[in-house]
Amino acid sequence: MNNHFTVTINDDNGVKQYNLHHFVKQAIKYAALFLGVIAVISIGTILYLNSEVDAIEIKRIKKQNDYLALQEKNKELHSSIDGAQNKLEEKKKELDKISDSLSDIEELMGLSPIEDMPLQKRVDLAKLNSEDMATLLQFIPSGSPIIYKGITSKYGYRIHPTLKRKEFHRGTDMKAKMSTPVYATADGIVDYAGYHKKSGYGNLVIIQHNYGFKTYFGHLKKVVIKSRKFVRKGDLLAYTGSSGMSSGPHLHYEVRFMSRPVNPFWFVKWDAQNYNQIFEKEKKIPWQSLITATAHIKVPNPTRAQLLSQSDHQLKGK
Repeated sequence: MNNHFTVTINDDNGVKQYNLHHFVKQAIKYAALFLGVIAVISIGTILYLNSEVDAIEIKRIKKQNDYLALQEKNKELHSSIDGAQNKLEEKKKELDKISDSLSDIEELMGLSPIEDMPLQKRVDLAKLNSEDMATLLQFIPSGSPIIYKGITSKYGYRIHPTLKRKEFHRGTDMKAKMSTPVYATADGIVDYAGYHKKSGYGNLVIIQHNYGFKTYFGHLKKVVIKSRKFVRKGDLLAYTGSSGMSSGPHLHYEVRFMSRPVNPFWFVKWDAQNYNQIFEKEKKIPWQSLITATAHIKVPNPTRAQLLSQSDHQLKGK
């Protein structure tokens, strides 16, 4: 058996032959094969590692973008939280103001809320009482029938400006220029509208209100309302003048309860701000009974009383 093989090498110096053992040949063959496998594995490993590195880089970039987006959302969240906190602070200040205002309203109404009573319950309680207040102010004469400019002659005994004798003045003479609009001071039915000879009031409007109240508007220049008509508080009735026994333009205004005259001045001043004052000033009227009688009545869209002028605020103590 031949265990040798010959390697022939030709070069410029001639031909050289080398005899190698067959085992060496096999060793070289396997070494070459091994190196080839190693090369393939190395190339495959390099390609795999490169792909993994690319994948890791893509993931890194994605994570970085997610982190940046999260940071941006975090900023927006902080900004939103700051905005919400600012709004909460504003709402808290508003609620504090509302609570203070509600306290003033409660004091005006004579309410004494229980300590630590929830704000909503206080509002509901004030609303109920304000509805009762609105009912009385709608049905019972309140506020000024004209834009208030002052009084020329008070309710009570006086020397009559025309007759020149002492007599009881049933109403209040309110200062007004000729043709000043005159408005109803409560809901009611027009009982009389026209010229009234016997009273000396000249052109006169009488309105019958609920619960035994009547109002008289005298010495008018022109009456625009008709008898037997229903009027709401604030409706136009007439224009001021100097008809009848009058010494000059003004409005004679009377308020009567059960046919008895009462001082109109307290009714002219009567509004939500001075709500309790009339109960102390006018003792001839059973206020508690009236409040009880109207407690179940709610007036939709009540009419606001005529606002008093600055000159009246200066007369508050008079």
